[in-house]
Amino acid sequence: MTTAGAAEAASKRESVPDEKRNADLTKFMRRAKRRGAASCKVISPSHVRTAEWVRLKCQYGCPGYESCLTCPPYSPDASQTPKILDGSARALLIQFVIEPEQDQPDVRRIAAKLEREMFLDGYYKAFAMACGPCEICEECTLDFCVESYLARPSMEACGIDVFATARGAGYPIEVVTSDDQVQNRYGLILVD
Repeated sequence: MTTAGAAEAASKRESVPDEKRNADLTKFMRRAKRRGAASCKVISPSHVRTAEWVRLKCQYGCPGYESCLTCPPYSPDASQTPKILDGSARALLIQFVIEPEQDQPDVRRIAAKLEREMFLDGYYKAFAMACGPCEICEECTLDFCVESYLARPSMEACGIDVFATARGAGYPIEVVTSDDQVQNRYGLILVD
């Protein structure tokens, strides 16, 4: 497709009312909520913010750095992520509200399972991203992922500024300074 043809196709996608264009994702949004999500919203991948500095927070300060295949330096980096985002027309941003001393929904498992359901429903490009280091296995082999059907990189590991992305979508997110605070965590599924 030529550049003009791609621009015309994108323009046609944007001209379709959001409700009609995104109605096909409603059932997945309902499934996310049944599994523990507080809210879901379809956003444009162009609204997902990336920055080189985000991975530095992983490298300097996160115990997950170099400890699992879903984290840096093994995950896609901030220079690759915009190219990955450009391959999709829509993304599903999923909000999880974590209350102190309550069972926590497993963002990674929920996002990966929804990705699989979307894929089986014909969204062959569906790809999920989670938050934080992977905790599926007690210790990652760093060789071959034995839980590859569930393991997905965190948005932060891929250089996504989750704070800017969530706030840009109208969602709350704040730095959590103690265990007795409510946390907002997010998952992202690139759809088509």
